[in-house]
Amino acid sequence: MFFRKEMANNPQIILKDRYQVVPRTLILVFQGDKVLLQKGSATKKIWAGYYNGLGGHIERGEDALSAARRELMEEAGLECSDLHLCGTVMIDVEDNNGILLFVMTGSEIQGNINESDEGSLHWVRESDLSEVKVVEDIPEIVARILVDNSKIFHAHYGYDENGTRITTLG
Repeated sequence: MFFRKEMANNPQIILKDRYQVVPRTLILVFQGDKVLLQKGSATKKIWAGYYNGLGGHIERGEDALSAARRELMEEAGLECSDLHLCGTVMIDVEDNNGILLFVMTGSEIQGNINESDEGSLHWVRESDLSEVKVVEDIPEIVARILVDNSKIFHAHYGYDENGTRITTLG
């Protein structure tokens, strides 16, 4: 109760013009050199028809890992006993708004793949990522994980006036 009382008087308020982020997860599970990707359904608001990792919003009351486990179950019907954080990406969306992406990975999966309304699921070899219509940062993130998933990476995506992504690694 002490914590709740103290938080009620918390001077850390959300200011209108302060940079704010939406927390999301990106999940990339592997079987050897293959990564499980979702080809977005034609009705998706963003990345329709593109191959992407699984994931989604972190809901109120969830931590990033719990949200990733929930999303993996909802979107693929899978559990992953070694799912863990391998990186974070800050993505600028608007002047004062962005996305904080928690990138999770693992390879010890259980269950049978179930399709969802989000799109169809496919095991794609790393070497074949250049052959499919994939979200632009997925090949870089997959390569980084396969080289060394024991080190957590941190990145920032900004965009120039032409909409070209500029990646800064921390």
